[in-house]
Amino acid sequence: MPDNFPFEPLEVSRRLLVWYGRVGRDLPWRRTHDPYRIWLSEIMLQQTTVAAVIPYYERFLERFPTVEALALASLDDVITLWAGLGYYSRARNLHRAARQVVADFEGAFPDSLEGLTALPGIGRSTAGAILSIAFDTPAPILDGNVRRVLVRLFAWDQDPRSSRAEKQLWAWAEALTSKHHPHDYAQAIMDLGATVCLPRTPLCDDCPLLKLCRAAAEGLAGQLPVKRIAKPVPTRHQAALLICRDGRLLLRQRPPEGLLGGLWEFPLVDLAHNQDPAMIASRQLRDFGFSGALSLLGVIHHAYSHFKLELTVFVVSPESGSLVAENDMRWCDDAELASLPLHGSQLKAYALFPQKL
Repeated sequence: MPDNFPFEPLEVSRRLLVWYGRVGRDLPWRRTHDPYRIWLSEIMLQQTTVAAVIPYYERFLERFPTVEALALASLDDVITLWAGLGYYSRARNLHRAARQVVADFEGAFPDSLEGLTALPGIGRSTAGAILSIAFDTPAPILDGNVRRVLVRLFAWDQDPRSSRAEKQLWAWAEALTSKHHPHDYAQAIMDLGATVCLPRTPLCDDCPLLKLCRAAAEGLAGQLPVKRIAKPVPTRHQAALLICRDGRLLLRQRPPEGLLGGLWEFPLVDLAHNQDPAMIASRQLRDFGFSGALSLLGVIHHAYSHFKLELTVFVVSPESGSLVAENDMRWCDDAELASLPLHGSQLKAYALFPQKL
């Protein structure tokens, strides 16, 4: 038996594969070995639940059935289809990677770890999933679900994200990966973490690895992984201007790179501590060349991945003035606005908008 293994490694894959054959989930991306479709599902599933991903996955494939179709699309079209799924850098990397696959590999995905991780947005774990599932090549995976399974299986009682843990968990993941059935093994261990080895209430009695699991044997399953000390989440304050003219609202597009890149929003202005939102919003309105009385629509709260937002929303029908046309700005009626990808706080702001001013 290998060092620091409390059980025979082959027993893990044997038990997992038998279990997966009985209860494995039937998911759309499991009905194919197409690397494009496997890759698309793996990118979408990062930081997102299966239930949320399925409709996006199906719409994406309807619009972009091949990597060539995705490569030929505009980034705006990709972002529009992605809107609501969050973590928009994934969509930008998806588009860049598709173009690279077409340009450098004639549309055929690389079948090596080095080739896959050279593509934008693909790390070692995502590459391992693509190699295992699409190419049936043994490659370890260490996504959040697999990490949790391994932490409990070996009763790792230290920070699961430390550099020491990273090295050890990858070593365990590689040692356990099935050499003969990597396609099913990869999906089995991910399913185990997603449906049985749950973060807060692991269903140990349903686990095929129960008799091998050190955390279960030591009564630690509910306490592992060790929780990291959460960092305080800052709150940002902004004001939004819903400028309405002739039945149209003014929107602008965010730069393609960076936070919420490529999405559309109403004109926003940052507020410093204790600044009067109405005063700052009025100044912003004048900067646009307009004059008019602001009406407060309300204050909304929205959580992004690294901060919370408090957004004070104003509406105004300008009395005079004209905005100099800019490439990233557009006057939109309801139908045009509905076709644009707005980020979450802006959808909430628009929901406050009175349709008849």
